[in-house]
Amino acid sequence: MHFLLTNDDGIHAPGLAALEKAVQGIPGASYTVVAPATEQSQCGHRVTTTEELIVHQLDPHHYSVSGTPADCVRIALFALNIQPDFVLSGINAGGNMGQDIYISGTIAGAREAAYHGLPAAAFSHYLIRGREVDWTRVSYWTRDVLQELMATKLADGEFWNVGFPHLPSGEIATPPRIPCAPCRSPLKASFKVIHLEGALSHHRYDASYAERPADADSDVAICFGGSIAVSKLRV
Repeated sequence: MHFLLTNDDGIHAPGLAALEKAVQGIPGASYTVVAPATEQSQCGHRVTTTEELIVHQLDPHHYSVSGTPADCVRIALFALNIQPDFVLSGINAGGNMGQDIYISGTIAGAREAAYHGLPAAAFSHYLIRGREVDWTRVSYWTRDVLQELMATKLADGEFWNVGFPHLPSGEIATPPRIPCAPCRSPLKASFKVIHLEGALSHHRYDASYAERPADADSDVAICFGGSIAVSKLRV
């Protein structure tokens, strides 16, 4: 089983290192990392077609790309000739649920793979302000969840989206994995006025992720409630 790994936080992100560690814990698995050279958070499914993409081979298993997660998957498949059995994207530092699905570069990496008929999964970790992330613990959770997902056959165009909760330190056991649908209620957008200058006004996004609506039994409700939200998505 060969895995292709990407993300949107950049090739040096701790979440990507945790994803590598999860794959290393699967017997017989090998992997190649093709990830953005710099952070590409919230870039959605943007791809680069009118500019050059710079690919830097860091070592035999790691490539950085001057593009988006979707670019990375395309480069891996069609320029580097990597032939993965499964494509993984993440682990994102921050939740990707509900409306985030269309904004997230992390999910776009998995979605791009699904467009090409490859099984894929995106992993994201909800963050609670002031609480440290135990990436080692999340790596073990990812390995457990991934082995379950690999045992479930996906139809053409389907892929997984996994949302990890942010539990207090010391709780090591993998939380319950609950199948669910994405939340339909949108995050209420709010903007803070930063500066007024004549007819110009400067605004900064100021919504609270933790205060977003959580439809009953949705991915947001499951993840905020301390369990792992597992959604099967479709291109």
